[in-house]
Amino acid sequence: MQENDKPIDLENIVSELSKIESCRVMRVANETGEGIMTIYPVFEGVYIIYDSFRMRECESSFHAQNILCIDHCREGRIETSAGKKGSCFLSEGDVRIDDGSHNNGRSFFPLDRYYGLTIGFEIGRAQKSIAAAMPALSVDLNSLAKKFCERGTPFVLAKEPGISHIFSELYAVPEKIRISYFRIKALELLLCLDALETAPLADDIPYFPSLQVGKIRAVHKLMTSSPEKFYTIDELSERFGISSAQLKKCFSGVYGSPIYSYMKSYRMNLAAEALKRDRSRKIGDIALSVGYENAGKFSAAFRSVMGRTPLEYRNSFRETEEKHNEK
Repeated sequence: MQENDKPIDLENIVSELSKIESCRVMRVANETGEGIMTIYPVFEGVYIIYDSFRMRECESSFHAQNILCIDHCREGRIETSAGKKGSCFLSEGDVRIDDGSHNNGRSFFPLDRYYGLTIGFEIGRAQKSIAAAMPALSVDLNSLAKKFCERGTPFVLAKEPGISHIFSELYAVPEKIRISYFRIKALELLLCLDALETAPLADDIPYFPSLQVGKIRAVHKLMTSSPEKFYTIDELSERFGISSAQLKKCFSGVYGSPIYSYMKSYRMNLAAEALKRDRSRKIGDIALSVGYENAGKFSAAFRSVMGRTPLEYRNSFRETEEKHNEK
């Protein structure tokens, strides 16, 4: 490992929206949406990044050497690629530890959103600055990087309670104590990772071959582009040349829920948007647009997802508007 780390350069990845003493705000945008990254320096060579992406995918030309990145997924999902081993998908509460080598290329967000944060260490610079601030801290960043990254693939912790708790406390920090609090939590994270036994946790999350993931994305595109149609597992299996068992397992792995559950939620959210956007459109027409000919079945399905009937949902927006207009 080299000691002469250079500061990570983000300029070739994203555009800068603002820069003040305490943080930088960066933006990445393409035809699939937009992402915002808010970056706080913690120690020299240590930073915390809040990630907020409302997009399907983005391209990164990120290049950095001798770093340790710890990513926490708070909401949504993000693909983690491991080369020949395939891909796994971080869900809410999962943590990824990586040396940065897998942050280059295309990032895929299956649910079109991802919220989380990254704590990054430029190992040479960070080791010196942390040692100067906390001489009694015995954690060695080079050893940590070897411990978690020597396999050549990202190390994924699936909802490990101790680590998740540290991250959960970083999402609502008062501005007045922010940097000091960040320093405490970064050091706490290092101590917890140093003490963590990795052997029982390795390979908790399944990886899926790239070809298989590609087929699942094609299945998803077919179903979401025609939500009025209902496909059976057998139909999809035959059409895309994948066994029904692989189809079900991989779809849940990529999108976080079984096919039928996912599509039910997808259809009801489409219907909810139509109910909100077009108040004059008949509820029966909206039901047909998402594949329900029977009004009763549609109402029951909608209520199971949205917590109220389609009419109650529509009326709630009408009542809100009327109250607003009275003011």
